[in-house]
Amino acid sequence: MGRYLIKASYTAAGARGLLDAGGQSRVDVVSKTAESAGGKLETFDFAFGSTDAYVICSLPDNTAAAKVALTVSAAGAATCETVVLIDPSEIPAGSGGDVTYAPPGG
Repeated sequence: MGRYLIKASYTAAGARGLLDAGGQSRVDVVSKTAESAGGKLETFDFAFGSTDAYVICSLPDNTAAAKVALTVSAAGAATCETVVLIDPSEIPAGSGGDVTYAPPGG
């Protein structure tokens, strides 16, 4: 199961809905959405700034994450950016030795 950070920004209609129903209503909906995709909501936090909510979900794979992101965006009340989170154990020590790279100007 992969972990995904979803950064959501509400449209005006989404912000009105949030004001009407309250913050916990969004947590409940997002939890059900993650479960419907075979995953689980881990954290949900509101924030100031251009991103209104930061959500971390465990989801089966990138396909499930894409379905969640597209479903949210298609509803029109929010836009989202999905970031794949990588567990530190997936970055082995000394892993850079097998990769060839030339920096710009190098």
